[in-house]
Amino acid sequence: MAKLESSLEDMIAPAIAAVGFSLWGIEFIRAGKHSTLRVYIDGPEGVGVDACAEVSRQLGAILDVEDPISTNYLLEVSSPGMDRVLFKLEQYQAYVGHKMSLKTRLPVDGRRKFTGILEGIESDQVIITVDNDEFSIPYKNVDKAQIIPQF
Repeated sequence: MAKLESSLEDMIAPAIAAVGFSLWGIEFIRAGKHSTLRVYIDGPEGVGVDACAEVSRQLGAILDVEDPISTNYLLEVSSPGMDRVLFKLEQYQAYVGHKMSLKTRLPVDGRRKFTGILEGIESDQVIITVDNDEFSIPYKNVDKAQIIPQF
């Protein structure tokens, strides 16, 4: 996790927990004057629009006071959804057996994009099967991992 996201997590996670939700993850998408701070929240009963609005108000107040981001940005609070992005290694375990897409920072066996079944986690390795080939990818090399919903 980048330094900014880590700092933001420490700042906002307690406020999210105080209203009955948990912080799933944070993305800060830099785009000049149109940057976006996207905060994903989750809860035992799921997350609705009203919950997102309530958390957005709480976080907006904290971020206005603390001012951790020097540029202009749009704050978005969202549920992780069915096609949830995985932000932490401990989140992977709940999705063993699910189809996922994974992109690496550096190539693994000559490729950076993988779409297959999450087989598990072994120490700090993400194990994914793609077309009957098993790949062991160091977690620190994962750039983005996302669950692909199955209907």
